[in-house]
Amino acid sequence: GRRNLTMSNSNRGMQANTLAPLVDRQILNVKSKTDVGVGAFAFLFSEIVQYSQTRVSNVSELERKLADVGFDVGVRMLELLVHREKAGKRENRILGILSFLHTNVWKSLFGKTADSLERGTSADDEYMISDHDLLVNRYISVPRDMGHLNCGSFAAGIVEGVLKSAGFPARVTAHSVASEGLSRPKTTILIKFAPEVIERDERLGS
Repeated sequence: GRRNLTMSNSNRGMQANTLAPLVDRQILNVKSKTDVGVGAFAFLFSEIVQYSQTRVSNVSELERKLADVGFDVGVRMLELLVHREKAGKRENRILGILSFLHTNVWKSLFGKTADSLERGTSADDEYMISDHDLLVNRYISVPRDMGHLNCGSFAAGIVEGVLKSAGFPARVTAHSVASEGLSRPKTTILIKFAPEVIERDERLGS
């Protein structure tokens, strides 16, 4: 039968036995074609999480593995969207590729644009893409023993894959951020570009 996710009380490593399900039962109550698509995605993603969970020893490794899966998705999404929506034209400026991620990539993967795109206030090489209700976190129930698990690492991996394949190497991480007026934390994807990317963008803008 299908394996569910948990952590053994006697071992902080992740085990494949006696597990609490990650997938939320809400996805079974679908009412439209769109809901069916979302439900299928949520179920598949839950299976990816649970499969990955059996091959790592801690939460950080699980997030890294989800990011690796997302990276491969990002590489393929870039090729698909550049061909389908941009007639083969690639972005060469930071704001252009970030807008592409915030709008084109998010719409294709999650059915809507991201909620915000901002520049970091403490560093010129940092940008943030935020989603108030990221699909990969919406139907995930994280067991108490894995309280700081952020499945948004999958989305961070997608962003990193798109950026690396497009020639914008960056370190990309996912963070849960509490926000007033939201029932659950929003997911913020923090992007820190490599120095050569910033230098190239400055040259192109001069």
